Amino acid sequence: MKKIYIAAGLLLAIASGYGQNKDSEKADRLYGSYQYVAAIEEYLKLAEGKKGDSHVYKQLADSYYNVFNMPEAARWYAKAGESNQDAETYYRYAQALRSQGKYQEANKQMDKFASLVPNDQRAKDHKANPNYIPSLSGKDKLFDISETTINSKDQSDFGAVLSNDNILYFVSTRNNSNKTDKWVKQPYLDIFQSIRNTDGTLSEPKAVNELNTAFHDGPVTISADGNTIFFARDGLNDGNFDKDRKNNVKIGQQGLYRATRVDGRWTNIQALPFNSKSYSVTHPSLSPDGKTLYFTSNMPGGHGDSDIWKVSVDGTSYGKPQNLGSNVNTAGKEGFPSITDNGILYFASSGKQGFGGLDVFKADLNKDGEAINVGKPVNSEKDDFSFSFNTAKNEGYFSSNRNGKDNIIKAVPVCRVEAIAMVKDSKTGRALSDASVSILDAKKNVIATKQSGANGEVSFDVECDTEYVFQATKKDYEAGSGRVTKTKGGKTSVDIALEPVEVVITDTEVLLKNIYFEFNKSNITQQGATELDKLVNVMNKYPDMVIYVKSHTDGKGSAAYNLKLSEQRAQSTVQYLVSKGINKERLSGKGFGITEPKIDCKSNCTEDEDAQNRRSEFKIIKR
Repeated sequence: MKKIYIAAGLLLAIASGYGQNKDSEKADRLYGSYQYVAAIEEYLKLAEGKKGDSHVYKQLADSYYNVFNMPEAARWYAKAGESNQDAETYYRYAQALRSQGKYQEANKQMDKFASLVPNDQRAKDHKANPNYIPSLSGKDKLFDISETTINSKDQSDFGAVLSNDNILYFVSTRNNSNKTDKWVKQPYLDIFQSIRNTDGTLSEPKAVNELNTAFHDGPVTISADGNTIFFARDGLNDGNFDKDRKNNVKIGQQGLYRATRVDGRWTNIQALPFNSKSYSVTHPSLSPDGKTLYFTSNMPGGHGDSDIWKVSVDGTSYGKPQNLGSNVNTAGKEGFPSITDNGILYFASSGKQGFGGLDVFKADLNKDGEAINVGKPVNSEKDDFSFSFNTAKNEGYFSSNRNGKDNIIKAVPVCRVEAIAMVKDSKTGRALSDASVSILDAKKNVIATKQSGANGEVSFDVECDTEYVFQATKKDYEAGSGRVTKTKGGKTSVDIALEPVEVVITDTEVLLKNIYFEFNKSNITQQGATELDKLVNVMNKYPDMVIYVKSHTDGKGSAAYNLKLSEQRAQSTVQYLVSKGINKERLSGKGFGITEPKIDCKSNCTEDEDAQNRRSEFKIIKR
């Protein structure tokens, strides 16, 4: 439904004049008056008979495109494409294919589009990054989403906005009127509201009768105090329309209106002064301070089919509308703006690189930069739009037709924190560059590894309210670690001081920290590898050195078991050193089990004594 609302309400579709013939005259007239459903019926008669041609196929595809039946649109664009078409037809064909996840086929159509209009920003974006989908899919998830309970079974619901006093306003075709929009043969949109309970659940929706008319009403935006509302309304209600006498239809423009709440009811409805019979203004969003109104329009001076604009508000006085410019707007369709109290503008676009159909984007109006796609799961291959976010409640709502109908979906931000490791020399305090820093989760899984910069810092974007561990290593330094505690977001820094390696070499052995193994295992662990790498450095420094590895266990378990286990560990140690480039002729090893305890405590050993007995010794045979 929202696709029609965008197309018909903004008068975005323009009747195609070329290629018409007497056979398609009736269908073309219906298409020209935006009666797409009826036009489809007439074009199908021609296309499936013997009177189909390039014009009929294109018009049929455009009709399906305008009612967002993308599989059928793609089917008929393919037929139309058997003859040369204008650039926009290839762009729409690509959009139809993309909405079905057919990205490679879509790229072929975008290539044709770009060759015809190389200076179009959409063409430039395509040439610069034609295979952008993997990068979008690989983005960190910004929101978790969940279905809401207020969606109607068979009707369209969208435009949800949560007020600060816990009222969720939205628009729906679920009204009980017998009157329908003949363009799409569906009920007109009405404004509804639902109460958000303290547990986050939503009450049964009720129509906001004092704002609804017999025609389209909504979507809305609400002031911070909840007492002023701006809403869109079909111009047919108050005479803001032109009459197409040839086709006997009234073509109404969308306009914006203001109302105030008095004694719990909306009253004092006033049309905004920049409404027009020549263009539409719709999709309002009021800034939290009430001083700026954002909206969608196809008024002159825009970049494409529909653009996002803003206008200053001073009580009931308004400034001159201003276009938000090319960072937001494209030659395609932009709509459904929603501004937050920290200057983030969410909006929907079909002209920027997305997954298909309309995608949700966000732009930081405090900075001069391109808008970014918010990624999955908010966006999909279908239409995703009408995203609003209440920062005080820390939740948002958007709509999508990914399940066949426009449904309202709740979005909650994934809490992120920038975890910063600052690696330093423990003795001098000097920042250490080129240290390898890993961040591990609670199960000790390595999430990511990066190298520290010149300032010794490494930054990771991770989920907040979760504990992590940093592990840092650098050549000629002992390994170090630090714990990242739970936080509610923002930034958190952890200092990791690495001690310079100081290996003690006596006349008879190389002294290292104990080489730990997992229980009942003989594979080299990360800790063991770090210690053995020190021995590698020593043996490289002394190329004639020959080492004899002696592996010992504590007294737990049988003597035979301990002897076998210590032998396996001794050989694993030797093999690790060989793997690091040490000649095997310079190495030998043997397990001694508990036969040579460091502390002869028999069966009465303490935990500390057992730990001292579990050791590896690196005897110098030759230096």
